[in-house]
Amino acid sequence: MFKKMLFQWKSWWRSMYKQNRVILKLGFLILFAGLGFRLLFSRSDVIVDVQETQKTLFSPPPVSFSLPEIADQIGPQEQPGRCNLFIGDWIPDPSGPVYTNETCKFIEDHQNCMKNSRPDNGYLYWRWIPRNCKLPRFNPHKFLQLMSNKTWALIGDSISRNHVQSFLCVLSKAEEAIEVYHDKEYRSRRWLFPSYNFTVSVIWSPFLAQAAIFEDYNGVSTAEIELHLDKLDTSWTDQFNNFDYMIFASGEWYVKTAIYYENNTVLGCHYCPKKNLTELGFNFAYRKVLGNFFNYILSSNHKGMIFFRTATPDHFENGEWFSGGNCKRTEPVKEGNFSLSEVQKILHEIESEEIGKATAKASEKGLNLKLFDVTRLSLMRPDGHPGPYRYFQPFAKDKNAKIINDCLHWCMPGPIDAWNDMLMEMVLNG
Repeated sequence: MFKKMLFQWKSWWRSMYKQNRVILKLGFLILFAGLGFRLLFSRSDVIVDVQETQKTLFSPPPVSFSLPEIADQIGPQEQPGRCNLFIGDWIPDPSGPVYTNETCKFIEDHQNCMKNSRPDNGYLYWRWIPRNCKLPRFNPHKFLQLMSNKTWALIGDSISRNHVQSFLCVLSKAEEAIEVYHDKEYRSRRWLFPSYNFTVSVIWSPFLAQAAIFEDYNGVSTAEIELHLDKLDTSWTDQFNNFDYMIFASGEWYVKTAIYYENNTVLGCHYCPKKNLTELGFNFAYRKVLGNFFNYILSSNHKGMIFFRTATPDHFENGEWFSGGNCKRTEPVKEGNFSLSEVQKILHEIESEEIGKATAKASEKGLNLKLFDVTRLSLMRPDGHPGPYRYFQPFAKDKNAKIINDCLHWCMPGPIDAWNDMLMEMVLNG
């Protein structure tokens, strides 16, 4: 029944889009309420009580909505004989991970699946192999030598925080980093590898733009987000020239209810049925901000390397996070066995189009801007999430306990470690 309804909605979206290029969004059905978890709460590792969250984060869905027509293909297409790090397969790897929860202290509890008693470990024994090129394993000693007196920053939401943990864990095989800074909420942090004078920072900026977010520690909203589409977030722009390498990412938070501003004036909103405002939709806002973001990059004289990482998919099955959805798979799937949700397709299409335009201009200006497209390879790893094991021994007291699953973030060690292999290869090859 649901698949039939979804097919009807998708057909309606496309017909509406062909008839009228102005995209009108009157809100979201419960399909998008499921994105509440992936919207990455103010401390996105924390998921609050389901009933309380539904009361505060989600309003009743509108009667109808319209979305743009989207393509089914994901990322760059394979070209025979040409190397593309992001097109490949997950291959069994008996050697397993290069670190464990016992050898790395940087793993946060909610991603520490081994400590939290996840019973299977097969998900640890796979490696990403591109189809038309070799991808060496990340070499922490060589990398740190290369990065002597350099600075890195990962800028975005909680997936960026997930990634920086992985990055620190693989580097700790050569030298353990020392934390030298954190903000009050531990969202933005910085570490130093003293022998190499190499620093790694993570900067919390889920929109990459200026936003007022009215959420408590548990991510419970008391008001709509106020997002300024024409103002980039100074938490990273003020430090932009201090970093040699940066990895930016965004997307997931744009699905939240928000009031949009331009020139300090309300422009419209995304899903605000109780307010007399123009419904602009999250795709309008995301494209607008990414346009401004890339213009900022293109107007700079940055001499280092800048990556833009695409949004990663979740793998909820049998429901969403708030309705019993889970991710119980124990091994990767073949390409095509999992599909992006309609929202994820839209986010990825906007990202691909905007960075496609930006990289062409960056090349002309001598700027080193690169696409870091992890969407396709991540989609093939439904086995790599914490699921109920974001909590410590979740079934110790009751084997039938109802546990909210995390099917968005990644176990550590796990599939996210492959990102570091690709990063090193891209850095080495300029």
